[in-house]
This record gives sequence, structure tokens and C-alpha cells, in this order.
Amino acid sequence: MQFQRLLTIMSLTVAVCFYEQQVMAQGVTLPQSSGSAEVSQTIGITTVSVSYSRPSVISPQGQDRTGQIWGSLVPYGYNNLGFGTATEAPWRAGANENTVIEFSDDVKIEGKDLPAGTYGLHYAVFEDGKATVIFSKSHGAWGSYFYDKADDALRVDVQTVEIPATNVLTYHFPTASTGSAILALDWEKKRIPFNIEVNTPELVYQNLKRELQSSPGFQLNSWTSAANYLVQNQIHLDDALAWAEAAIEGQFFSQKNFQTLSTKSAVLTAMGKTEEAAAVMDEAIKVPGATINNYYNYGRQLIAANKDEKALEVFKEANKKWPDHWLAPHGLARGYSALGEYNKALKYEKTAYGKAPDGSKQFLEGYLKTLEEGKDFN
Repeated sequence: MQFQRLLTIMSLTVAVCFYEQQVMAQGVTLPQSSGSAEVSQTIGITTVSVSYSRPSVISPQGQDRTGQIWGSLVPYGYNNLGFGTATEAPWRAGANENTVIEFSDDVKIEGKDLPAGTYGLHYAVFEDGKATVIFSKSHGAWGSYFYDKADDALRVDVQTVEIPATNVLTYHFPTASTGSAILALDWEKKRIPFNIEVNTPELVYQNLKRELQSSPGFQLNSWTSAANYLVQNQIHLDDALAWAEAAIEGQFFSQKNFQTLSTKSAVLTAMGKTEEAAAVMDEAIKVPGATINNYYNYGRQLIAANKDEKALEVFKEANKKWPDHWLAPHGLARGYSALGEYNKALKYEKTAYGKAPDGSKQFLEGYLKTLEEGKDFN
């Protein structure tokens, strides 16, 4: 009997040990005190994302570690962490596994080139307020324990900033535009920021070339929008002209209307071919389907280009075509105002005010006041 009981106990012990080994092999998911997080930002058409773990100033045991983070919990400079292969390791820029940063396109970090890709993000923080930001081609390791300088893709030096208290480590983008952004790490009372720049116009151009060869290329607006983008950014104007002409006389469209012709005119203007551009616009406003808004906006463009007499001609033609629309006399008021004929401008602006919808009267009142003072309202 005792022998049988002993066998049973031994069997149970072996079974428990086997179960524990299986659980360990499967890598069970347990909560971590420094939870994981992700943050991303679109810069133009480029995505920057950071995956990291968030330690707290308050330890898992409830201890307030304010004043003990920098230089203590996060040692200054490069250190032997007592584990792994790294003998001069920077900080892991978070907790647990590598902090990972990913760029969908090539970028500049603090003015230095960094190719698109995924990187391990590390920091070496120094007592004098400086920090070195390190982008490592090795991004799958645990922390910085296996950091190897040979894997560096880029290092940049930045200046840290003192900030109000931030309890839980946080990555965020305090500023962002279509061409650049600041990525900042905030923890305790320190911020470590660095600048990310993207050549958005060139990236958009390359993307437009690809898109125009796929389904967007079967839409007329895709070609005119693409051409206008290049004009706005003054890049690849030969391609812009080819795209504008494809919209007018292309294989799929052959749409000679105000939209396509005015796009071609804008490209020619950007190329310095002003006479050709003017001839195309003269054709554009005469095509069927041109609206009073087209005439009005073209007249404003001419005023902006200091072609006031030509603008007045356009506004006069609009007044003949749409004598009952309030934009017709308002356009004439703009034309005469640009030429300094304020009494005539005031006369037409009063007519426009009487015809305008209620939602437009407010800004017309300001124009009337300006003209009464003998000033140009353009």
C-alpha cells in the first residue's frame, strides 16, 4: 500500500514538473508593471511610430522615486548592466524589450539622413543636460543588454529640457507639420526631444507617379490635382505639364474644360511661360461650362499678379454673362478698386451688397467701409 502511494506521489510530481515546463515553453502572458504603448504621427504622407514600455516614477512597490530617475535608475552615459553581452550599454529608452521606432520613408533626424525602416531606440543621457539618441539596426533584443555599437544606423546629440513632472514615461509629438515633427520622451522632470524632417513634396511626387499608373489614374481629378500639387511646390514642372495635357488630350479623358485648361495655364505660369499661360486661360473662360466663380477667381489671380487692367476685362465679361449674380458687380468693384477708381468701385460694391445673400453681406460691409475711406480693398 505504501509503495503504491509513493508511486502515485512520484507520478503527480513528474506531471506537475512537465506542466510547468510546458507553460514556460509556451511563454504565458502575464501583466507587466511597465505596460506597453504605441504612438504614431503622420508627417505629410510619412508615418512615424514608436512602440515602448512605460515605467513610472512610482515603483511597483509604491516608492516615489522623484529625484532618483536620472543618474540612478537611468545611469548616466554608457554602462555595464551586469547581464547580456553589452559592456557599454546606453539606456533602453523605456522598459522591458527594445523601444522600437519605425519610419515608413527616409527621414532626416536633427539634419542627418536615416533610411526608412525599423530601429531599436536607445539614449545615452548625461549629467550636463545633453543626450545622445541612438538608432540601432538591431531592434528585437531585450532592453539594451545586448546593444552593439556596430549595429548603429545613426547617432545624434540633443539637449534635454526641464519640464513639469510626468509620472509615467511618455513619447509624444508636441509639434508636427507636413514636413517635420518633434518626437519627445517625457519622464519625471526631463524631456528628450529630437527633430524629424521629411522631404514631403518629393515623396508625394514619387507616390503620385505610382498612383497615376493604378486606379486613381482613371479619374480626371487625379491628373489635375497631381499637376497642381507640383505647381504649388515648384517641382518637376515638366511632369506637371505632361499630366495637365494628359487630362486635356489624354487617352482616357480628352476633357477640354475650365478645370483642365486652368491647370495647364498654372503649370505654364510656374514655368515662366506667361504668354502661353494667358492664351490658355483666355480659352478656358470661353469654354462651355465655365462659371461666374471661375471668372471671379481668375480675375483675382490677375490682380494678385499685378495685371489689373486684364482683371477688369475679365470682370466686365462676367458682368455681361451673369448680370443678376452678386459676384458680377463685386468683381467689377475689385477691378476698379485695384486701379484706384474708388468711386466706381463703391458704386458696384453697393450693387453687389443689395444682391448678395445674407451670409456674404458681413464681409461686403467691410469692403464698403474701406472704399468709402478711399482705400483699395484687394
